[in-house]
Amino acid sequence: MAHTSNSLCLLLISIFLLSLFQVVKGPNRRLLPFVDCGGLCAIRCGKHSRPNVCTRACGTCCQRCKCVPPGTHGNREMCGTCYTDMLTHGNKPKCP
Repeated sequence: MAHTSNSLCLLLISIFLLSLFQVVKGPNRRLLPFVDCGGLCAIRCGKHSRPNVCTRACGTCCQRCKCVPPGTHGNREMCGTCYTDMLTHGNKPKCP
């Protein structure tokens, strides 16, 4: 009986912790609540021809998706469908 209670308690704690801390796949593994959008977007948009526009869009995408792809260009699929499917009002990809 005690073994069943311990197992149930462990299961509930595990579910709770998984709901709090989801891990992003890829090279920029971080706990989602602690993503440094400003720093990651500064790196992402560092070589962009319009860095202010890029940083603003990247910040919005990072806040919503809790992820910024590694590098200065490409690798958008590393952040999943949230990042790749977000569009502007003109139906162009929003996230750099």
